Amino acid sequence: MLEQYDFTKGTSSRSTKLVHGGVRYLAQGDIFLVLEALRERGILFKNAPHLVKNIPFLIPSYKWWYKPFYTIGLTIYDLLAKGLRFGKSVPFSREETIEKIPTVKKKNLRGSIKYHDGQFNDARLGINLVQTIIENEGVALNYMEVENFIKENQKICGVIARDQETGKEYAIKAKVVLNATGVFVDKLIQKDNPKARHIVKPSQGVHLILDKKFLQSDYALMIPKTRDGRVLFAVPWHNKVIVGTTDIPKNKAIIEPNVTDEEVNFILETAGRYLETKPTRTDVKSVFAGLRPLAAPKKGVDGKTKEISRKHKIVVSSSNLVSIIGGKWTTYREMGEDVVNKLAILASLPKKKSITKSLHIHGYKQNIDFQNYLYFYGSDMNGIENMISSNPELSDWISEDLKINKAQVVWAVKKEYARNVEDVLSRRTRALFLDAKESIRMAPIVADIVAKELGYDSEWKAEEVQKFTELAQGFILN
Repeated sequence: MLEQYDFTKGTSSRSTKLVHGGVRYLAQGDIFLVLEALRERGILFKNAPHLVKNIPFLIPSYKWWYKPFYTIGLTIYDLLAKGLRFGKSVPFSREETIEKIPTVKKKNLRGSIKYHDGQFNDARLGINLVQTIIENEGVALNYMEVENFIKENQKICGVIARDQETGKEYAIKAKVVLNATGVFVDKLIQKDNPKARHIVKPSQGVHLILDKKFLQSDYALMIPKTRDGRVLFAVPWHNKVIVGTTDIPKNKAIIEPNVTDEEVNFILETAGRYLETKPTRTDVKSVFAGLRPLAAPKKGVDGKTKEISRKHKIVVSSSNLVSIIGGKWTTYREMGEDVVNKLAILASLPKKKSITKSLHIHGYKQNIDFQNYLYFYGSDMNGIENMISSNPELSDWISEDLKINKAQVVWAVKKEYARNVEDVLSRRTRALFLDAKESIRMAPIVADIVAKELGYDSEWKAEEVQKFTELAQGFILN
């Protein structure tokens, strides 16, 4: 696996952090997608219990028909999950709702409906999957950009790739090549065939991070109908609250999408109608955007990306370039199984049954204590704790508020393929996504540690801090 940036730098680290069947897809009548997602949610919960946890949601009711309507719908949601159900959906009274989420808007509140879904750490799952690949005799490299294809008799038989750190170029032969580059899928398809039509329609989703005071609860809030017909979530995450998302069509795929004032105002205004204290721009700790690689319809859908199916699609070109588009984090495993089956056929490999339904992901550990600040490392917690025992100064906090210490930075470089400050502060830890200003303050300390581990000089450190600071400014609302 070759990744031109760092693992999960793009859309894969910018989700709402939910492993869910999709209540909205149920309302749209996409029963097959909901069934698939609920099944995969349960499988991921079993295979990565250190990263996925059951979280209760409340849908507040301000109209008399909300409770019966959503109770019926969510009972169907539970039934579709079958034996992989996370919990039973039940209606709550006004008093019970306020008890569970004291910060919910109380005027005209009639009660709520409770249902269960999953929450996870997207970038951490991506890193753990890379470790799982390597443990199973695969190869995964970050900062290795595919620049072109090698062809014989008009069929692709490998790639030309460039190491982004050294500039060295490699010719890598392969029986079959998979283009799994998200919103950048069309870029490689055009390299293969400049006349090929675009198959991806990017859609931008924005999220805001707020202080936990806005949602003083272990319960998440689901706003069932925004003015653009979507749902909005406010979910506790790493001692903060993540609020989102939007669904805006975009014409161009870029690695650092720009957040618009319109999107920010939409989230703040919508959340403010359901919370006692209305959040403002000054309350936002971090703001980030991701681009969904939706399958472009052959005919337009009135410009509304929320109406484009989230089901994944596999496309094979005449040169045997296989591309996968669409889908979502919850169904990643099934997407992988489907596309690897296709690759095996094209490469004339012997037929084998996938084992990923029961394959424990790196870090697998049962009975996780989610109060432990290292919980998302799973079985790797022992390694970090041993490192601290050998060198107690590694226990020093880089950020006490975000619960990030020096040992985590060393571990990220030694064991998790982090190559620079951004890798550590964006994806191995989630500092940039949780508090952008705090992450800027942390950058020089992280640069010192990374430089020491990788043998870089003071010039590299200065460049890294400047580069990261410029990036992090884009996560701060001015």
